[in-house]
Amino acid sequence: MIILSRKVFLSADSTCDLTREQKERFNVTTYPLHITIGRTCYDDGVNITPDEIYSNFKTTGTLPKTSAVNVQEYVDAFTPLIEQGYDIVHINIGSALSASHKNCCIAAKQLGHVYPVDSANLSAATGLLVLEAAEMIEQGLIAEEIAEKIKAMTTRTHGSFIVDRLDYLRAGGRCSTITMLGANLLSLKPCIEVNNKDGSMTVGKKYRGKLEKVLMQYIDDKISQYESIEPKRAFITHSGIASERLKLVYDYLESKKVFDEILVSRAGCTISSHCGPNTLGLLFMTEN
Repeated sequence: MIILSRKVFLSADSTCDLTREQKERFNVTTYPLHITIGRTCYDDGVNITPDEIYSNFKTTGTLPKTSAVNVQEYVDAFTPLIEQGYDIVHINIGSALSASHKNCCIAAKQLGHVYPVDSANLSAATGLLVLEAAEMIEQGLIAEEIAEKIKAMTTRTHGSFIVDRLDYLRAGGRCSTITMLGANLLSLKPCIEVNNKDGSMTVGKKYRGKLEKVLMQYIDDKISQYESIEPKRAFITHSGIASERLKLVYDYLESKKVFDEILVSRAGCTISSHCGPNTLGLLFMTEN
């Protein structure tokens, strides 16, 4: 008797920060984390935008609360797919940053046929893993094998960001008012590094100067930090930055001839609410 393998459905948390076009190109479905402002709860990227969060912060000085996709939401989303004959590979934001992965694992245990992956990262660094999984589906791999291969790639996936100002980090309790004022007065722009073991974040190099100059230094530092960069693709992800400045960064990175493809995406509400506008990151993978 020939046993046919089940079809594979690929999904991720909204925090993978893929654009609509990228999700369509790679056949990816995302499920939103939640944004609460006052007594109103919104879905990340569905009925609220980062610019609306920025406007509210400018008016009130307070940031929204963000929350994970809950167990029942995963169950409700996955059940019809399983009934249609799918196995599901779902890639979560790093478990150190959100309960989404824990909740997805609980749903997977209840349902079967669901293979959650802790990306140990955030934003388009998670997105890079999603795109790798999409290519494995095209190659005909089964869901369990894809999930295991993606898990093995997390320590090769590197995410970091340059934060222009510390106002949002202070409002979110991630730095003191004194630190924020000192950094802003001295034009210090910290690099936030993501630990690809669990997704936790630390402060790396502190750059000084105008943002345009800092971003070029940051690009140079990142591409010289590793000896074996995977050239297939990289992401430039930003939280709302002037198009001229974005083009400057893109052209500079392209001139380095490191990556075959450079994708650009804008961070969604969950990521943007923590870092604020004018944040930009370079996200890529290294080889085995």
